[in-house]
Amino acid sequence: MSHQSDLIATDINAYLKQHESKQLLRFITCGSVDDGKSTLIGRLLYDSKMIYEDQLSQLEAESKLVGTTGGKFDPALLTDGLKAEREQGITIDVAYRYFSTPKRKFIIADTPGHEQYTRNMATGASTADLAVILIDARHGVLTQTRRHSFIVSLLGIRHVIVAVNKMDLVDFDEARYNEICDEYRSFAMRLDLPDLHFIPISALDGDNVVDRSEKAPWYSGSTLMNFLETVYIGSDRNLQDFRMPVQYVNRPNLDFRGFCGSIASGIVRPGEEIMVLPSRQTSKVKEIVTFDGPMEEAFAPLSITLTLEDEIDASRGDMIVRPGNLPRSRDQIEAMLVWMDAESMVPGKTYLFKHTSQTQPGTIESLKYQVDVNTLHRNPAPELGLNEIGRVSISLNAPIHFDAYRRNRSTGAFIVVDRITNATVAAGMILDLSLIHI
Repeated sequence: MSHQSDLIATDINAYLKQHESKQLLRFITCGSVDDGKSTLIGRLLYDSKMIYEDQLSQLEAESKLVGTTGGKFDPALLTDGLKAEREQGITIDVAYRYFSTPKRKFIIADTPGHEQYTRNMATGASTADLAVILIDARHGVLTQTRRHSFIVSLLGIRHVIVAVNKMDLVDFDEARYNEICDEYRSFAMRLDLPDLHFIPISALDGDNVVDRSEKAPWYSGSTLMNFLETVYIGSDRNLQDFRMPVQYVNRPNLDFRGFCGSIASGIVRPGEEIMVLPSRQTSKVKEIVTFDGPMEEAFAPLSITLTLEDEIDASRGDMIVRPGNLPRSRDQIEAMLVWMDAESMVPGKTYLFKHTSQTQPGTIESLKYQVDVNTLHRNPAPELGLNEIGRVSISLNAPIHFDAYRRNRSTGAFIVVDRITNATVAAGMILDLSLIHI
């Protein structure tokens, strides 16, 4: 399962081109405390031969000092790099790791399981295509399992693997595995998890992680690595609604004026008609300029520069779209909010709302309800505290151009910033009022 290839020795340029063309999958590991998230990532990196020999020797030595496996090799130390993490045997901050196989490249976010670090988990999940939710086979579905599953659903992650870990500690009991799967399914029925799968594993010993385990002959499904390599994510990206927030106007000389930005969604080609919001001026794309030269087609999430056939005014914060496919433009929005600050949310207080390349002052007019992530019940509450989630009504000083988060994660998301401390205090997902089911 190594990323190594015979091309490295024979044709390094061909190898680099092959490696560059591999599809990238971003995924997170989440779940309750001590469910084995860091251990699983360490095992994936170890079995895919992505650990250097000197690093492996150091990990083996540290496993005897601070490991939690009785002196044996502890894969969790590969991601738990903070001193406090190693002392307590827990994950505190999000740790990102990269590895590749012959089929795909991967970026993993190891997210913390403690309730007090829920905001860190939400941060790691915000860019993920897939979530691996771990459940300790001894304990079953816990409060944090439900909390993280709700956040995964809220953040629009479509592909979810429920990895029932530590099956070796229950002797790979099929009845126990089925009991946990049934319990999780009954809870997940109320969430939006369209692609849900279950795998029995032992992260510490590697059972069903990369190689199929003989200890569970009753399981005939895919291994975790095989699923990660083959899951189809091509249809997850929105290639219909062209949205490009303008980040910078490039004017190096009198003969060139280009609008720079990252394509949030959709596809654009030279000759196509575009509209700039909020001015609603129209023009056609003259050229798509990049560092490597002009392109005949560009799509999300590429960073490009557009030159137009007409001299129209646009600046940072504007959005380039297609005339027949416009986002909504309003100064009043409804959103789900994950509160990330120790100081509670204050309805009526003025905050800064950063949406795409635009930052607008505004207020959280009201808190409609707070969500109990254990029962998914809506509870009335005067405010949101640290790590709490609720639905809010927001009033902005000027309109923003947005899509519902379920349709477009890039133009449907925003962050809330405290004007005094400049701290990010919340992350928000704009709701489609016609399709609310949360």
